[in-house]
Amino acid sequence: MEYRNLGRSGLKVSALSYGSWITFGTQVDVKAAAEMMKIAYDAGVNFFDNAEAYAGGESEIIMGKALKKLGWKRSDLVLSTKIFWGGKGPNDTGLSRKHILEGTRAALDRLQLDYVDLVFCHRPDYETPIEETVRAMSYLVDKGYALYWGTSEWSAREITKAYEVAERLHLVPPTMEQPEYNLLDRSRFEVEYKALFEEYGLGTTTWSPLASGVLTGKYGKGIEEGRLTLPGYEWLRKRYETEDGRQRIQAVERLRPIAEELGISLAQLSLAWVTKNPHVSTVITGASRPDQVEQNMKALDAAELLRPEIMNRIDEAMGTKPEQPRNWR
Repeated sequence: MEYRNLGRSGLKVSALSYGSWITFGTQVDVKAAAEMMKIAYDAGVNFFDNAEAYAGGESEIIMGKALKKLGWKRSDLVLSTKIFWGGKGPNDTGLSRKHILEGTRAALDRLQLDYVDLVFCHRPDYETPIEETVRAMSYLVDKGYALYWGTSEWSAREITKAYEVAERLHLVPPTMEQPEYNLLDRSRFEVEYKALFEEYGLGTTTWSPLASGVLTGKYGKGIEEGRLTLPGYEWLRKRYETEDGRQRIQAVERLRPIAEELGISLAQLSLAWVTKNPHVSTVITGASRPDQVEQNMKALDAAELLRPEIMNRIDEAMGTKPEQPRNWR
């Protein structure tokens, strides 16, 4: 396993990590969670990702029980949660000081932890002043509830504002962002965030490296199984039943000859491709079966096969590489 600094921090995270979104609490119980987390851990994974919103908190409960069962040394782990959607009450959602503090404490109780290494603002909150949010997140770090704080799916402008507020008020700034990044969704990461990497050394814990399974090639002959067919994810299926969605699926099929030539799966190629970006601190993988975890962990070996000429062929096959602004330095 390769370990990378989380941005300009001194924290080392495994290049591949394991997240519980969608699976824990809906498809995976404590026994299965522990089994898959152990496979990832044995492969060198040290970062495990979660959120208060996942399965209404049940995901954190399952991960907490799995961690107790596995008995790993706490200092060997990097654990996270994300705060925004905590319930149905008027103060259970968003990034007010009240919800940030109460939501984080509740998440720690569910995870059976004294602290998380990373806590994220799961989305921007347009009803709460950014100064209030930055003060509250900085407070979490000062009090030891979390060691680092960051954002998830924030725009570059919003992240920049958080840095400016933190600098002006002498508070702890965000260390990392958790954005979607894969061969089909590249513009925000590669264009919009470019200045953040240069100016602030922003770390990233990227999610959806397989675009909800689309980059595994499983939907080439139609949407009949997988994440797009799960109850509650009809919105995601509809996205790929549009003309644009069908074109995205067809683009994946153009990768298949390259993967076959290299002797790897489409999933391994797609995961490996994300790890090649130097601004990616860690790639969050997901799985509902042990064999999926085992196959995902082989992506780092596959990354060694992605020489510059192969990366160029991938760009040509996909046609998704965004153009940089002409006035960009």
